[in-house]
Amino acid sequence: MGSANGFTGLQVKKPLFSFGVISDVQYADIPDGRSFLGVPRYYRHSILVLQRAVKQWNLLNNLSFAINFGDIADGFCPKDRSMETVCKVVNEFKKFRCPVYHMIGNHCLYNLPRSELLPLLKIQRGDGCAYYDFCPVPGYRFVVLDGYDISAIGWPPGHPKTKQAMQLLQVKNPNTDKNSPVGLQGLDRRFLMFNGAVGEEQLQWLDGVLQEATSLKQKVVVCCHLPLDPGASTEEALLWNFDEVMEVIHHYNCVKVCLSGHDHKGGHSIDSRGIHHKVFEAALECPPGTDAFGYVDVYDDRLLLFGTGRLESCDLYFTH
Repeated sequence: MGSANGFTGLQVKKPLFSFGVISDVQYADIPDGRSFLGVPRYYRHSILVLQRAVKQWNLLNNLSFAINFGDIADGFCPKDRSMETVCKVVNEFKKFRCPVYHMIGNHCLYNLPRSELLPLLKIQRGDGCAYYDFCPVPGYRFVVLDGYDISAIGWPPGHPKTKQAMQLLQVKNPNTDKNSPVGLQGLDRRFLMFNGAVGEEQLQWLDGVLQEATSLKQKVVVCCHLPLDPGASTEEALLWNFDEVMEVIHHYNCVKVCLSGHDHKGGHSIDSRGIHHKVFEAALECPPGTDAFGYVDVYDDRLLLFGTGRLESCDLYFTH
């Protein structure tokens, strides 16, 4: 199964609750390949990583839920098998004895439109959007953002959100291939078609949720497939309007941690306001016999991430 990367000399009391984490499974029943940067990808092995994750989560017997940080099936999956492939991965998650909270990533949307994908992931809003929040205990709130709210993928052709995304890409990325960062400098390298943005309505919703959490004295964990801080991620993986999202978040003191996937190598940073940003290493890039998943123990003053295999453990101690 692989062993958890533990902490040395860190003695803590019983956590308030614990939850499992995994990101970027990107399963497909196709031969192994490589990313556009040449990094090996193990499409068939990734579902075995997920199976071992679920087995570990069930054996721990103290987890309240798990979070999948998106990209459930790979974009190279043959389109006539997309539904079958997504359902196969969802069924593996269902073997976990507790609830699983999903979020959408770009590879999810390459396979299925939102109208088919969201019901499979039990994301039920009715407007096609995929953002929501939940409170596992009174003192904590989890906010799951839809990083592809404004996106060139996933919405029907001609949809206003598709048009808005394409207009932004036309302005920000002069390349014919809008997934190419060639010629783009610094943070502008994020303006690629496989990324997206949080729309105005969602920003207003986020502001309202954080306002309510503040009034209830809740600590907040923000989850998004796309990273929200350049210190934890390559520029090419960032949410298009991460700065707008962080401006809302920084207006309050309740957000302690932001968790993400998408940037497969993983990363960690603490921003100017003391908020931790942790990007999870991808299950897809685990060579056979290796893993990338974990679980998190939650306390009043920190999140302790216990990683297995390539997923690095870390102590996300609250600095404010």
